[in-house]
Amino acid sequence: MKAMVIDRYGKAPMRLAEMPTPEINEYEVLAEIHAASINPIDFKIRDGKVRLLIQYKMPLILGNDFSGVIVKVGKKVTRFKVGDEIYARPRKSKIGTFAEYISIHEGDIALKPKNLSFEEAASIPLVGLTSYQALHDIMQLQKGQKILIHAGSGGVGTFAIQLAKAMGATVATTASEAGANLVTSLGADKVINYKKENFEAILKNYDAVFDTLGGKTLEKSFKIIKNGGNIVTVSGRPNARFAKEYGSGWWKTLLFSAASRKLTALEKKHHAQYSFLFMKPSGDQLRIIADLIESGSIKPVIDRTFSFEEAEKAMKYAESGRAKGKIIVKIK
Repeated sequence: MKAMVIDRYGKAPMRLAEMPTPEINEYEVLAEIHAASINPIDFKIRDGKVRLLIQYKMPLILGNDFSGVIVKVGKKVTRFKVGDEIYARPRKSKIGTFAEYISIHEGDIALKPKNLSFEEAASIPLVGLTSYQALHDIMQLQKGQKILIHAGSGGVGTFAIQLAKAMGATVATTASEAGANLVTSLGADKVINYKKENFEAILKNYDAVFDTLGGKTLEKSFKIIKNGGNIVTVSGRPNARFAKEYGSGWWKTLLFSAASRKLTALEKKHHAQYSFLFMKPSGDQLRIIADLIESGSIKPVIDRTFSFEEAEKAMKYAESGRAKGKIIVKIK
């Protein structure tokens, strides 16, 4: 099969290669991939920034979510059959959606929302699961609570705004002038122009912050959180709590504890709960998300679609930070 691979960690471009079509075990399906999406985790993996959490063998096929059609099922697969149209985020040890085929555990997949094209469906799994696990599982966001979602016009932000509104929350978000109309159309109640305004000077007593930027933005977010509030990040530093839950071992726990010392101090100072999220695949949660999409509560937001051969160009465009919504790679 054709696939986009890297041969080493670093910023070297992906190359189009011939790779073996994956074998499946008794609990897996083989899916023909129709479309995949670009996510920040793709460059982080390429650049070696998640090597402390997971190591990959080279050559490595990149890509972390997709939509497609099942062409083969394992002997003990019970939920799906050949011909089913699916969407999914494969588990971290089985990534590789910039390819014509992928083997994936049946527990990680769900039927594609009926009202979406393959390209639209491919935009959802990673950002949908990330948002759902942040807002529902960790924050346990309640109706009437206030949440700040950073970078509202980005891939995660556009989904998270809609999910927060579906959960009954009041949503503030940061965006540029170019993204203001988009995030307002998605339901944001308050839009802060991050190029001209300081969100920490405007907002106060928020129940939750969902951070996708890390760095100083994450640190400033503690200033607006109320006692007992939640800050969940996908871009900040993992802390000791995460390391223990992830089963990272004592020396990585110690390392993460040291690296996140400043954030831990801010957590204690502001009486907040700080969590690093390394999202988990879940077919069950994708089914919940599919219901929200089919009911009209959430819609995909796609910035641009590239051909399979243009996957490297799509990665560069994603890294530019100019995209409003998701970037799709059309494979079939």
